[in-house]
Amino acid sequence: MSRLEVTEKIIATKVAKGIKWSDVAAKVGLSKEWVTAACLGQMTLDKTQADIVGKIFGLSADEKKWLMVVPYKGSLPTAVPTDPLIYRFYELVSVYGTTFKELIHEEFGDGIMSAIDFKMDLQREADPKGDRVAITMSGKFLPYKQY
Repeated sequence: MSRLEVTEKIIATKVAKGIKWSDVAAKVGLSKEWVTAACLGQMTLDKTQADIVGKIFGLSADEKKWLMVVPYKGSLPTAVPTDPLIYRFYELVSVYGTTFKELIHEEFGDGIMSAIDFKMDLQREADPKGDRVAITMSGKFLPYKQY
């Protein structure tokens, strides 16, 4: 058994039972964005959270243990994503990455935006020309230190 197999079981059960990530998140008591990432193998659940997720998805005790293992984060199957939706985020960074970098450095100085001290909110935004995806990402600024 592997973490990937547990993730695949979670996804299969979600589809079979028509479970929504927002419902899982409500039961866990955290954001739908973080809980979804955890269920997809990108975050580590504590025992209480793993028990809740395990009950929702019918996981065994051994499968729940995998939810509590620190994952290999950022594990996509290819260097350049081939899934069209994920590729668009890759494209955003390819096109606007230098702009993000320039504007963050201008506003904050030399440093990075944390992906550890981070939060995200994804919402549907109604628009007469077609609904839009609104994603707010907020990460702590971490300045490079001199030594």
